[in-house]
Amino acid sequence: MAKKQFPKDETDFGKLESGITNDGHIKAATGEELSQTFLDRLSPGVRHIVNRVLSVIKLILGLCFLALVYTGSFGFLKELKNADPRLQRDFWAGVITFVLIYLFLYEPMPVYQKGQKILAFLFKFFAPLVKFAPYVLPIYTILACAFYPLVSLFWKEPAVLEYFIYFTGLSLAFHLIMTARTLKNRQDDFLKANYIFGFTLVYVLNLILVALLFQLLLDRFSFYRFWVSAFEESQRIWQAVFRQIFIPSP
Repeated sequence: MAKKQFPKDETDFGKLESGITNDGHIKAATGEELSQTFLDRLSPGVRHIVNRVLSVIKLILGLCFLALVYTGSFGFLKELKNADPRLQRDFWAGVITFVLIYLFLYEPMPVYQKGQKILAFLFKFFAPLVKFAPYVLPIYTILACAFYPLVSLFWKEPAVLEYFIYFTGLSLAFHLIMTARTLKNRQDDFLKANYIFGFTLVYVLNLILVALLFQLLLDRFSFYRFWVSAFEESQRIWQAVFRQIFIPSP
């Protein structure tokens, strides 16, 4: 079945926040013209070389972060198994729901861009975060978890938490998939370094954020145990890599 595309979003982001372009993406520099940045003061040839060197460095860091993607996922999944089985099913049901929607129905890019616009507006007084917050912070996941205590005061049914955990899984999958799609489609991304570096960093930071939220929402989920499991697994991997590279076999 072919995907159904949303109609083009005609919102003029540029009129709402200087950090957002008309197509809903974050500008490379906020509050200043690009010609005022350090790189743009260099000659075109030097700037080209510097950009290529930076891309290679980002690629190397991104590949190193892949280990953190694995160890973070390992720690998160290990700790999630301690939660109530019903809540585990609700979380994965939310993740699968969005994957199916994305694959077979439509790509909700306008919804994603609205979330970017909200975050850019919230962080407009702190320019460095305008560039990164819309990609790093899953705004709909945060809003869902923030509203849960208020809703639970008036609706005391156990099913309330199940609904919020379901939406947490759905909104987290939505944020990660749409962020990956946005970063992948960026132009002039030499060796896909910005995509690899950026998305691995976004993924790890989102795991940490959701682990913190689950610490508050789930009785048997511990952020400390998640962190320790991820750290120990990272330590095991890097020790194995170090021995393989620097310690010769007998």
